[in-house]
Amino acid sequence: MLKLTKKTDYALMAVNFIASQGEGLASARTISEVYHIPLPLLAKILQKLTKKGIITSYGGPKGGYMLQRPPSQITISDIIRAIEGPIHITRCCDGDHACSQLEHCSVQGPLQKIEMKITAMLDNITIEKMYSESLDEVFLV
Repeated sequence: MLKLTKKTDYALMAVNFIASQGEGLASARTISEVYHIPLPLLAKILQKLTKKGIITSYGGPKGGYMLQRPPSQITISDIIRAIEGPIHITRCCDGDHACSQLEHCSVQGPLQKIEMKITAMLDNITIEKMYSESLDEVFLV
């Protein structure tokens, strides 16, 4: 089953909240309280998002987090990759050649095409689009 982890769900919620603050900073504590995310887990998620250049961290008593780019330039795939790593639907699509069926496989090619379509769709959904009413146009890819 293709399924995102709870960490990715939390990362999407956090980035959306940070985006909603505009030019203001969003504190980890506030995000944690609003979405009922355990603060230590959220801190690790925010650290990954910072390392991947999605958000910027500002220290100090009035510190917090801000998007590094506008919500229209941050894709869902950026966030998934920051938390989960590369997007693959099967092991053979990620270059794992340890599969004993690889020589006789009849699904690798079609699965790679499906993966490319999924990735393209996620690359086209920005934070701005995800939380707007215009998602219908995204799914017509």
